[in-house]
Amino acid sequence: MIKVPKRATWGMRLNQLPPIEQASSSGNESRGRILGVGVATLDLINTVDVYPAEDAEVRATGQRQTCGGNCANTLTLLADLGHACTWAGTLANDPGAALIHADLRAHGIDCTHAIRCPGGTSPSSCITLSQATGSRTIVHYRDLPDLSAAAFARIPLGRFDWVHFEGRNPDETRRMLERCRREAPQISISLELEKLRPRIETLLRGLDLLLIARAFALEDGGPGTAADPGAWLTGLLSITDARVLVLGWGAQGAWLLKRGSVPRLVPARPPERVVDTLGAGDTLNAGMIDGLVRGLGPAEALGQAVALAGLKCGRAGLDGLAAAARAQGL
Repeated sequence: MIKVPKRATWGMRLNQLPPIEQASSSGNESRGRILGVGVATLDLINTVDVYPAEDAEVRATGQRQTCGGNCANTLTLLADLGHACTWAGTLANDPGAALIHADLRAHGIDCTHAIRCPGGTSPSSCITLSQATGSRTIVHYRDLPDLSAAAFARIPLGRFDWVHFEGRNPDETRRMLERCRREAPQISISLELEKLRPRIETLLRGLDLLLIARAFALEDGGPGTAADPGAWLTGLLSITDARVLVLGWGAQGAWLLKRGSVPRLVPARPPERVVDTLGAGDTLNAGMIDGLVRGLGPAEALGQAVALAGLKCGRAGLDGLAAAARAQGL
C-alpha cells in the first residue's frame, strides 16, 4: 500500500475544506468553471476487425485522428456538458500541437495557459481498436516536460470553481495543490490516479475528490485487490483526506467510498454492444465531476457517471456523447 510521508505541509485541514456540493461560485449555478491540468495528446486511432497477432499485417476498417489524453478527454466532455473549461499543459511547436490546440478550441476549451516548449515533440498515441471486443491497445510517445509549478503559479485561480489534476510529476503537482489550498481554499480539487509513480503518495492530501483507475489499484494492492476492491479502497481512505473516493472497475461499474461510510459498488450500465472503450475512464471522471458541480450527492453523481461511461462504450469517440446523454435523460 502506498504510504503518505509523516511530514507534509498543507494550508487547510479536512474540516476547513469547502463543501464539495458547492463547487459553483454561487452554490446554485449548474455551470462550473473548471481548470484541468494534465496531458493532451494527438491520437491516431485505427479500427480493426480483430486485434492482430504479433508480426501480422492487417487492414484497418477505419481511421480517425483526434485530440486525446486523460485530462483533455475529461475536459472535452465537461465542456460539451455545458461547463466553462480551461486546459493547462504543455505542447511543442510542431504540427501535432496545432491539431491538438484546434481540437480543444473547437470544443470551447480555453487554452490560454498552455505552454509551448521549443524543441521536443507533442505527445502522441497510436491506438488499435478492436471491433470484436471494443478493447483498445495504446502505444504512447512523449518527448515533452509536464507543466511546472512555476507555470501554474501564473494562472489566476480566482476565476475557477474546480481544479482537476492528473496524478503526474508528483513533485511539481504537489506544489500546485499546495498553492490551490493556500491561495484559493474555496476551490474544489479532484485528482486522478492512473499509474503508480514514485512519490505519488505526496498528492493524497488537500483533496475533495479522488478518482482512481482499476489498473492503479491492482498494481498497488496486488492480486488480492481484485477479490475485494472495497477493502483496498478503505485502506486508501486512511491515508488521504479526500472526502469522496471513486474507483473505476471496468465492466462491473465503479466503487464509491464517502468519508464516514462504507464502500459500495455502483453497477455498470453496459450498452447492447461494446463498440469503443477508449476514453471510458475519462468519461467516468467527467460524469462524476459534472454531477458534483451541479449539486448532486456523490452516490447520485456516480450513478450518472457510470451510466455516461456505459453510453460511451456503445459509441465511437466522444463527439455527440453529451447530446446523446441528454436525449436519454442523463
